[in-house]
Amino acid sequence: MSSFTRPLGRTAGGAGTVGALVLAAGLALAGPAAAHVEVEADTPQALAENVTLTFVSEAESAAGGFTRVRVVLPEGIAPGDVTLAEAPAGWKFEATADGYTISGPKIATGVDAEHKIKVRQLPDAGQLVFKTVETYSDGKISRWIELPTGGAEPEEPAPVLKLKAAAPGATAADRAPATGGTAAPATTATQSSSPTAVPRAADQAASDEDDSGPNGLIVGGAAVALLALGGGAWWLMRRRTTSGTD
Repeated sequence: MSSFTRPLGRTAGGAGTVGALVLAAGLALAGPAAAHVEVEADTPQALAENVTLTFVSEAESAAGGFTRVRVVLPEGIAPGDVTLAEAPAGWKFEATADGYTISGPKIATGVDAEHKIKVRQLPDAGQLVFKTVETYSDGKISRWIELPTGGAEPEEPAPVLKLKAAAPGATAADRAPATGGTAAPATTATQSSSPTAVPRAADQAASDEDDSGPNGLIVGGAAVALLALGGGAWWLMRRRTTSGTD
């Protein structure tokens, strides 16, 4: 009997080692998705009213701190339904056409950015997706806007809030006007609600630069050439007239 004790022990130990390696490999694969945006609610229930949502943006830049966070609100929550409850010191809230931004002085490098908003009422849905774009003081931009496809976890997943079913008898209240109910009026340019990209002011600047680029030079050169030709023709006609009179 004793002859089987050691082999079995070795087998059990080997299985434990393999299991540990598999677990470690799984954690290593899950590592890249560790730094992202989390969202939680004090009342994660469909049609719940006056709900406070907490967003935590995990710092992932070693060279700069957060200066701006932009959130695209999901269907069923209008910018007018949202007010700022809490934000980093000195940061300001601005409504946009499809959500809101908070921005301000640079947060210390390596420190997470946390802010809270109050929502008038959550929509009747099973989950809410809050696509988020983060800007750092060193120019780094993180876009957490991707959704799972085919069961695979995306590289830059958007924060998702799971909701419980609505309470019995709960009904949807009238939505606030799109331009009302915010802590501060929207003063920035309207931004696109596209799920795959968030336009920046630099894009418009680049467009403006294109208008004054090679095409502008070509048009300007053509105008100068026309003026020169016109002047030359006038000079020739004047000379012939003068010659004829002589």
